[in-house]
Amino acid sequence: MTFYGVRGSTPCGCDSNRRYGGNTSCVAVEATGHAPFLFDMGTGLRFFGETQPMDGSFRANLFLSHLHWDHVQGLPFFVPVLKPGAAMTIYGPQPEDGRTLRETFDGLMSPPYFPVTVADLPGDLRFEGVEEGWLDVDGARVLARAVPHTGLTYGWRLEVNGMVIAYIPDHQQPQDGGFGIAPGVLELVSGADLLIHDAQYTPEEFQRKSTWGHCTPAYALEIARQGGVRTLALFHHDPAHDDEFLDELAARESKRNHGLEVIVAAEGMRLQLRAGAAGGASARPAAIAPSA
Repeated sequence: MTFYGVRGSTPCGCDSNRRYGGNTSCVAVEATGHAPFLFDMGTGLRFFGETQPMDGSFRANLFLSHLHWDHVQGLPFFVPVLKPGAAMTIYGPQPEDGRTLRETFDGLMSPPYFPVTVADLPGDLRFEGVEEGWLDVDGARVLARAVPHTGLTYGWRLEVNGMVIAYIPDHQQPQDGGFGIAPGVLELVSGADLLIHDAQYTPEEFQRKSTWGHCTPAYALEIARQGGVRTLALFHHDPAHDDEFLDELAARESKRNHGLEVIVAAEGMRLQLRAGAAGGASARPAAIAPSA
């Protein structure tokens, strides 16, 4: 499993965050016997694309949390689907305005906002707006559950080859700063080998932005503890949180006895997961260049 984009809100590549990266949300899971599974298609999707075949043989399934820009803006720059024969199915929440997921993307990628439409992409892109519940995707079990955010947002649970990955990149903590957790969230994370979770705000920032749809690392930790998670990856970093800030966050959390492993996600970080136990993360600098 590789992190290709770990930021929230907006891409922000610059010298001060070169090690953790500045691309927005995109995570790839490569499981033996399956086409790649992807979570979100922020600007990090472009860098995942550079690792994939460009001859039209590309196949993948992608789980979209929601339609905010930082989670969809990588699609037009994803080179593997610019080749005839390539195929990717995108699963996401059914839009609340009555349009289909495909129609929503037709509006997102159209002049005058963008010069290339979905229909212009030579690959076969299939958009599946789904209701909450379990799916069977390429032999894997996948659960979609709505999570509190600004607008309809799904968290995802992927069960494949005996391992469980939960992905909740945007999550509104209770506005009073409390630790109440929706039952659907606990269903997503229960017993997960790895939980990738929103940790965008410090407690001080949350006090000023308590209605903006995000949460603190402490809230992510409480969810992981209650859910019996083995490894928690803090994710969706604020654009203002530079390498030094995230180093301090990693050092602080690594010293605490949480009863689980806690890491701070960085671009290029790879995790080797085995059935029933999550592996460690590379401590090397990010192997993927941040966005310009």
